[in-house]
Amino acid sequence: MVKCFLALTSRFWRVLSINMKRLNPDKLHVTYLAGATPDKLILPRRYTLTHSDRTGELFLSIGSDYDTKQISGLYTRLMRDEVLAELTGDESGLAFRVYCHIGGGFVIGTNKFRYNIFKSELPLVLEAIRHGDQVLFERNHELDNAPVLVNFKSNKSPFNKVENWGTMLEFK
Repeated sequence: MVKCFLALTSRFWRVLSINMKRLNPDKLHVTYLAGATPDKLILPRRYTLTHSDRTGELFLSIGSDYDTKQISGLYTRLMRDEVLAELTGDESGLAFRVYCHIGGGFVIGTNKFRYNIFKSELPLVLEAIRHGDQVLFERNHELDNAPVLVNFKSNKSPFNKVENWGTMLEFK
C-alpha cells in the first residue's frame, strides 16, 4: 500500500510540474534541417534544443542529425545545457531517447545540481519537442505512444542512468 501511494504521489508531482511550467509557443523557434520535413517520418529523427537564459526563448532543430552548429557556440559548450533527443525504431517499436549531460569534462555546476535542473525542466523540454513537431505527431498517432527514455550522462554513478518518463502523449 505504501509503495502504491508513493508511486501515485510521484506521478502527481510530475503531472503538477508539467501543468505549472507550460510552454509558451511564441518563444519556441523551430528549424528543419536538410532532409527533414514537418510531415514525413524518416528515422532516425533527431532533435537539438537550446535556449536563451536572457529571453527565455527555445530553439529546436529537427533533422536526421543533431544540429552541431547550434551547440558549437562558446556559451553552449561551457554550460552544456542543451538537450539532444532522437526518435528511433527497431523490431520492438519506436522510442524517444533523450540525452542530458550531467557531469564529466568541464561543466558548470555539481552533478546533483545539474541533474535536478534537468529533471525540473524536462517536462517543458518534452512539451517543446512535441509541440515543435506537432504536424508529424498529428499524421503519425503512434508517436504519442512511444516511450520516452531519458539518458542522464555523468561521470558519477548515481547520476549516470536511464529513466523511463512515460510516453510523448503525456507532454501534449
